Amino acid sequence: MSRSFLRLSFQNFKKNIGPGPLVAAAFIGPGTVTICSIAGLEFGYSLLWALSLSIFSTIILQEMASRLGIVSRKGLSNIIRSEIKNTGLRKVTIFLILSAIVVGNGAYEAGNISGGVLGLEAIFGNSNFILFDFNLNTYSFITGLIAFAVLASGNYNILEKSLIFLVLLMSISFAITALISKPNIFDLFNGILIPKIPTQSTLIIIGLIGTTVVPYNLFLHAALSKEKWKKKSDLKYAKKDTTVSIILGGIISMCIVISSSSLNIQEITSAIDLAKGVEPIYGSSSKYILGLGLFSAGVTSAITAPLAASYVASGCLGWSGGTKNLKFKLVWFVILFFGVISSSSGLKSIDIIKFAQISNGLLLPIVAGFLIWIANKESILGDYKNTNFQNIAGLLILLLTIFLGSRSIFNTLNLI
Repeated sequence: MSRSFLRLSFQNFKKNIGPGPLVAAAFIGPGTVTICSIAGLEFGYSLLWALSLSIFSTIILQEMASRLGIVSRKGLSNIIRSEIKNTGLRKVTIFLILSAIVVGNGAYEAGNISGGVLGLEAIFGNSNFILFDFNLNTYSFITGLIAFAVLASGNYNILEKSLIFLVLLMSISFAITALISKPNIFDLFNGILIPKIPTQSTLIIIGLIGTTVVPYNLFLHAALSKEKWKKKSDLKYAKKDTTVSIILGGIISMCIVISSSSLNIQEITSAIDLAKGVEPIYGSSSKYILGLGLFSAGVTSAITAPLAASYVASGCLGWSGGTKNLKFKLVWFVILFFGVISSSSGLKSIDIIKFAQISNGLLLPIVAGFLIWIANKESILGDYKNTNFQNIAGLLILLLTIFLGSRSIFNTLNLI
C-alpha cells in the first residue's frame, strides 16, 4: 500500500470529521448523566426508546442548522436578525435568545464545572483549599483552567481535536461500564424499539428527550459548520459527520442508562451516586473508569456552553471578527469564570436557572420553527432547501418541542 494512498485516506478521514463531535459533547453533560442514571435505576431499559426518538429528532434539526451555516455562510442568530422584518418581533426574539442562551448557559456553567469535579473526586477523592476564609474546591479550578486553555486558543482545529479526544474518552469509559453490567440483549433491543410509558415516568421521558434536543446546539452547529466547511460540495461530509456523531452521543447516553439499571442503591440525585454505586458491584476499577467519563462529560460541556453563548451574542448583536473579537472572548470568559466560582464555592443560582429554563422552554419551539421556515427558503438555501421528508419530520419534531417546552415551563413554575 503506497504512502500517497495512506495520506489520501487519512485526509478523507479528517474531512469527514467536523463539528459533530462538538455537538455530541455539548448535549452529554452532567445533567444528561444524571437523568440517564435515574432512568436506568428506576425503569431499567424501558425508556431507551425515548433516547432513540431524541437521537432521530436531533439529527434532523442539527443537519438543517449545519446545512444552513455551510450554504448561507452565516450563523443562525445572524439570519434571525436579518430575516425577521418586524422590528418588535425581532427585538423580542433576540431578547429571548440572549436570555435563554447567554444568561442560561452562564447559570448552567456551574453544573458543567461541577460535573468535571465529580469525575475527579471519584478518582482522587476530595480536595479543597482555603482562600481569604473561603473554602474552595481545587478541582473546580483545574476543570476551569482546562476549559480556559482550549477556549483561549481561539483555534478551531485545537477546539475540534480537544473535544474529539474527550468524547472518545467519554465513549470508552461509559461503554466499558455498560459492558461490565452484562446487559440482556433481548431486553435491551425491546427497550430501544418498543415505546412504553411506565407509571410516573413522564417527566423522566421529557428529561431524556429535552437533554438531547437543546436550542444552543443549533446555533453552535451552524456557526462551527461554516468555519469547518467552505464549499457546498462539503454538505455530504457534514451530513455524515452530524449523523455519526449524534448516534454516538445517543449510544453514550444509552450506556449510562444500562450501567445504572443494575445498581442496588435507593436513589440517584447526582452523577456521583452512579460512580459510588458501581464500585461495590463491579470493583474499584469501574469507579475510576466511570470517573473519567464523568470528568470528560463535565469538561466538554464547560467548553461548549460558553462558546455557544459567545457565538449567539456575536450574531444577535452584530459583532465582527469572529472568535478573535474581544467582546466574543469576554462573553465566554465571564460565563466560565462565573461557573468556576459558583461551582467551587457551592453558590446556588436558583432564580437565574429558573429564568433560563423558562426562556429555553419558550425558545426551543421558536428556534425549531424558525429553522424549518428558513430551511425552506430558496432565497437562502436555493437547491439545498428541505425535502418533503425533512419537512414532515421537522413538523413532527416541532410539535414535540412545543410539548417539551410547555412542560419545562410548567414544571419550573410548579404548575405540574
